[in-house]
This record gives sequence, structure tokens and C-alpha cells, in this order.
Amino acid sequence: MDYYEFWQAVIKEIAAAPANEERRIVTFHDPRQYAGALSQWKSLKPRRPGLRKVKVSPLIRAFIMPAASAVKLMHKYAGALTIEEDLRIQIHSSAASPTSRKTSHYLPWGVKAIRAPQAWSKSTGVHIKIGVIDTGADFLHPDLKASLASGVNLLHRGILPLDDNGHGTHIAGTLAAAGGTRGMMGVAPRSLIYPVKAFDHTGSAYVSDIVLGIDWCVQNRLDLINMSFGMKTRSKALHDVVVKAYRAGIPIIASSGNDGKRGGDYPARYSETIAVGAIDHKRRVASFSNRGSYIDVYGPGENVPSCWPKEGYREMSGTSMATSHVTGAAALLLALRPGLTPRQLKLLLRRTSSPLRLRKGQRRAALGGGAVDAMRLLRAQTRVRRIAAGDGPASTG
Repeated sequence: MDYYEFWQAVIKEIAAAPANEERRIVTFHDPRQYAGALSQWKSLKPRRPGLRKVKVSPLIRAFIMPAASAVKLMHKYAGALTIEEDLRIQIHSSAASPTSRKTSHYLPWGVKAIRAPQAWSKSTGVHIKIGVIDTGADFLHPDLKASLASGVNLLHRGILPLDDNGHGTHIAGTLAAAGGTRGMMGVAPRSLIYPVKAFDHTGSAYVSDIVLGIDWCVQNRLDLINMSFGMKTRSKALHDVVVKAYRAGIPIIASSGNDGKRGGDYPARYSETIAVGAIDHKRRVASFSNRGSYIDVYGPGENVPSCWPKEGYREMSGTSMATSHVTGAAALLLALRPGLTPRQLKLLLRRTSSPLRLRKGQRRAALGGGAVDAMRLLRAQTRVRRIAAGDGPASTG
């Protein structure tokens, strides 16, 4: 491949790209060709302003660039590249309550429902690093000050990943708020949240922003990734980077979506993730939650109070909220057993979940997993060594 010629073709695509920011994800099949293209890009970028708009995901050997269709690139380099449209993706939450409150719920109902407080004598999630790919976080919130690392802002590099939406702050609160009796407590109050801001103020992102977010989490060796968003269609680039995280030993916990039907959104549909549905106060599948045999576990997701920007608190509903409870429970376990693989964590979450309460006409097998239970999860961790070794008795229960 003539790498100079390749980038000249890319420059023409960038120049022809419309102002509505259509993008393409260009993935190289051959690592050597990717390395050659990367080297040439670094060489040309100072002299070609258009190439400064290109972003790179080393993990999946991809370049993200403005382009309308990239037909010429696809035709000329068909055997060497995969080119896909960079689609939009949305956060998973229903409407928030209309007003923010200054008063907190010391122990929100969801934190109590999964029995996190009873688990704190064994684990508080200490030192577990959680990447929250979302809208950012409120770094001034008193309940989150001790729980937030600097993270990364993928929309504006070099600036703190501040939350201009609220969703990311709500997720961070359920995960790791440590406000004590004057504020609220999250599921894993001594874990550390790394906000990865990929979503804008409207709760929208490009698939490429998610790819770059997972790439960042893997490169920075985080322990867990929380992803409370989804899309209806498959993305090869997104699946590729999810697989890379899975093989790197980093579990991805993903929300299934709020369509209230069987089936669900990607990336939760990928087998390499841990898929989460939502339950209500009565431990029934929430009316808005997606469901199905692919759901690994359910968490509290209806009218969940948590932190909100400007030192407030707000109730929200959605599989997003459920996912933060499950990720918090996983952090409690990983603090005790940091060597767990994503597959082992998924199996334990499924095996230790509590039975759901069925609505009329529902069948348990059609719903997938049960409700997350932090106490049962931590008790089961003593059997993990035998599960890893493949002993028969440990693989049941």
C-alpha cells in the first residue's frame, strides 16, 4: 500500500464531507499496514490541517475521519480496510423527575434492595477503578469528591470531563457516592470512578467516541467499564473493541435498553458484555425494561434517587440506573478477587442472583437472569477458585 497516496485520498474525502459531521470508521485488517498508515499520518498531520480532524483507536487499528461515503476508499482498498458509518448512540434513561433537590437519600432504595450495606463489612470496593463512559461527572458534588479520578474528556481533550447533562453524575452517585449520613451512599463507596466523557449535553455520542472510550479504559488498565447506553444496529468497530476489552480481562457491564420488549440494544447484546435489565421496587421487571434470555442480571431501575449536578439529587428511571447498581456490586466482588475474568464475573452474577417476581403470564426462563444480590455475590466468591479450575461441584448453585 502507498500510504502517502492513501492519505491524499482521505484528505479529499475530508474536504468533501458535509458540515453535518458525517464520519466513517476505517479499520485496517493488517497490523503492519496500520502501522505504516499511522506513521505516515503522524508525518503529514503538521502540514495538512485536514488530517488533524482524524482520530485514532490503536486497540482496533482504526482511524475515525469526517467523510460522506468514502466510496473511492472502499473501492480502491477493499481488501485492506473495513469502512463503516459512524452512527449515533443514545444514553439509556427515561425522563428525570422535573426538579432537583438539595436533600439526599442517605441509603437509596436500590442500594438497600441489593443488600450492599450488609456487604460493606466485607468489601467497599476499595481501589477498584471503574470507567464510566457517559456524559461526565460533577466534580464539585460533595458526595463524589472522594470518588472521582480525573478521567478523560473525548469531546474536548485537555478539559475535565464535566457533566453538562446530569446522567453521568447520577450513574457515578449510585456507583460510588460517599457522602455519609449528610449525603448519600453508593453501592461501592470506596471504588474510584474515572469519568470518560463521550456524550454531549443532549445524551448523544458517536460510536467512535465509545470505541475511543473503551480504548482509553483498556490502555489505562481500569478494572471495570460501565456503559449505560445503546443502539439498535450492530457495529463491527464497537464489537471489535468490546472483544479487545474482554480479552484484556476488563468486564463491560451494559444496559439493555428501555423499549419494554423482548430483545435489546447493542452493545448489551454482545456475549462479551454483562447485559442488565431493570426491576421495580417489587422486584418485578420494570415495565420499560427490555428483557429476554440474553439478560444476565437485573438491577433496581425505577425512580432511583442519586446525585445531580450543582450539588443536587434527582430521581431517574431506566436500565442505565440498573446497570450502575450491578457495576457497583461487581466492584465489591473484584476488590476481594481482583483476578476474576469477565466470564467468571458474568457466571457469578447469574448464579447468585435472586429470583424475580413474575407478572401475570411471564415465564422465568424468558426473562434471563435474576436480581443482583451483593451479599450472595460476596459469599460465592469463596468458590471462585474451583470455578476457575473447572471443578464440577463449583459450577452449580
